Amino acid sequence: MATTAQLFEEPFDADEYIERLAWRTPGGGSKGGAEGFDPKKLLEEFENHIEELKLLDERIQRKVEKLEQQCHREAKEFAHKVQELQRSNQVAFQHFQELDDHISYVATKVCHLGDQLEGVNTPRQRAVEAQRLMTYFNEFLDGELRSDVFNNPDKIKEAADIIQKLHLIAQELPFDRFADVKAKIASKYHDLERQLIQEFTAAQRRGEIGRMREVAAVLLHFKGYAHCIDVYIKQCQEGAYMHNDVFEDTALLCQRVNKQVGEVFSSPEMVMAKLIQNIFENKLQAHVKETLDTRPTELEQYLKNLYDLYTRTTTLATKLTEFNLGSDKHTFLSKLIKSIFSTYLDSYIDMEQQYLQTRSASILQRYYDSKNHQKRPLGTGSIQELKERIRQRTNLPLGPSIDTHGETFLSQEVVVNLLQETRHAFQRCHKAKTISYYLLALSDPADLPKNAYSIFLLLVEHLCVDHIDYALEIGLLAIPSADAKTANLYFLDVVQQANTIFHLFDKQFNDHLMPLISSSPKLTECLQKKKEVIEQMEVKLDTGIDRTLNCMIGQMKHILATEQKKTDFRPEDENNVMIQYTTACSKVCAYVSKQVERVRKSMDGKNVDTVLTELGVRFHRLIHEHLQQFSYNYMGGMLAICDVAEYRRCAKDFRVSLVLQLFDTLHALCNLLVVAPDNLKQVCSGEQLTNLDRNLLHAFVQLRADYRSARLGRHFS
Repeated sequence: MATTAQLFEEPFDADEYIERLAWRTPGGGSKGGAEGFDPKKLLEEFENHIEELKLLDERIQRKVEKLEQQCHREAKEFAHKVQELQRSNQVAFQHFQELDDHISYVATKVCHLGDQLEGVNTPRQRAVEAQRLMTYFNEFLDGELRSDVFNNPDKIKEAADIIQKLHLIAQELPFDRFADVKAKIASKYHDLERQLIQEFTAAQRRGEIGRMREVAAVLLHFKGYAHCIDVYIKQCQEGAYMHNDVFEDTALLCQRVNKQVGEVFSSPEMVMAKLIQNIFENKLQAHVKETLDTRPTELEQYLKNLYDLYTRTTTLATKLTEFNLGSDKHTFLSKLIKSIFSTYLDSYIDMEQQYLQTRSASILQRYYDSKNHQKRPLGTGSIQELKERIRQRTNLPLGPSIDTHGETFLSQEVVVNLLQETRHAFQRCHKAKTISYYLLALSDPADLPKNAYSIFLLLVEHLCVDHIDYALEIGLLAIPSADAKTANLYFLDVVQQANTIFHLFDKQFNDHLMPLISSSPKLTECLQKKKEVIEQMEVKLDTGIDRTLNCMIGQMKHILATEQKKTDFRPEDENNVMIQYTTACSKVCAYVSKQVERVRKSMDGKNVDTVLTELGVRFHRLIHEHLQQFSYNYMGGMLAICDVAEYRRCAKDFRVSLVLQLFDTLHALCNLLVVAPDNLKQVCSGEQLTNLDRNLLHAFVQLRADYRSARLGRHFS
């Protein structure tokens, strides 16, 4: 194979190269098998190829040396050229510095010459200008204006410039000698000023922004420039208020005018501020005055109108902050709003309180009228308090209870209406959100907590006192005595509704009142007032629930007294007792289950367990005392155990571990009525009875009919 440099280019593999060389050599590969292999030929081929490689290496080496010599030669030539370029660059840099110094010298001379020319030319120009003005002044002095500039309408701009300067000069002249000429110049001054304003007005009507800008620039140095702005403001409002919404029209007008003002006037922020001030002091103030000064007969509508107008005005002010109105635009707009509403805001809270007082009283009266109920004057004197304390402690019937026919005198509709009116009052007093820098509040920020507190007190008066507290008082008076044969225990319905209503009251307190007073001293007063209201209601609720529980126990006692017979537990025929429990037990359990369900519906949270625990304890005490009134033979004792088992099953509905434990113990006590005399001591030492007082165990054993005959007392001696 021919040996060339290309064979050794990367990637090069020596093993592969040798294998390829051996394969191509006759007798050097494995094509003829072991017999065809000739190592001599392979050795000869390798030796020849090595010689070729040596020759190739020599050729490549000579080429490399030639290229290295050429590279050294070119490097020397390049270095020589670089040195020549550096010398040329140094020469050019020196020339540049010389040229720069020369230019600086010439520039200094030119500036000096310019200063000298200006020093000569400025007095000359002033002299020419003075001469020109004196010429025009002479025309006014002679009384005949001959110059074309005063007679050609197309040169009104030049005439305005001249007359403005003459007017300033005339101000310095003594009046006694130049009164006539001063009057003529002033007349021409005002005439040109009027013509320029007319030209500006005409250009505005034609929509010629360029012409308006030129005339405004000329009028800028005239006293009538402010009048020009007033004319512009008046004219741009023509036809702008074609709809019934003055606030929306104002926003659209300012949006449209803002760009034009920037193109026409040199101080657009001043013009926009004056435009907005004009709108507020005229259009908006007139609209507010027309709406509020003609007060409707109802305060509600007046307050709604006031709040709506104030809200829309502050919203408009927020939109107007997008425009350039100067450095302190927020203070500027706040003053404008205050100038419109200050009169109305001063009397706002008094009117709010008057409206709430009247409206709340009306809502309550309408409700009581719908029930054909005349509110009872509830006594608060010492005699009434004494009666209440005696009744709470003894349950004595001090005077007849009233019959409300199951009416609770609580209405969620009334409550919702009262809360809604108060919520609207809170929103008017202070809308709980901020729009830009403007607070939607009819109350002054300093008076906000005080006003919110006064509204809260009205809510407490009408909702908590006049409605809830009154209903609780009526409910307490309607609770029958504990020994009444029939009792409508509707006070639990009062509890349920009062609980629901107070949740609504508490939600409004947190959602609408707290944000208004959270960072003020009034927070403590509000929390204290709320605490007092809660405590007063809880006392009456606790009293009513306690008396209701007494009534429940009284009803159970009545059922037991009328249904339970002494012979129930001493049947004459002990072998013919077929009932599982007595009729009295059945009726008491049915009554108790019904009352437990009523308690669960009437209350929530831990109150359910608390009341059911108290009811269960009293229920257990009643049954315990009731069972101790009878004497028991063996079958009567078994029947008593069945009754107590049924009472225990009923007690499970309470879902109170204490009550169930009490009835378990009572069930174990009833076992003493039937246990064999020999086993009595062992039963008394059982797990459920071992911790009980032995006198209690003895008392139950004494109820047995065989107590004396079986000499059971010896077990307790």
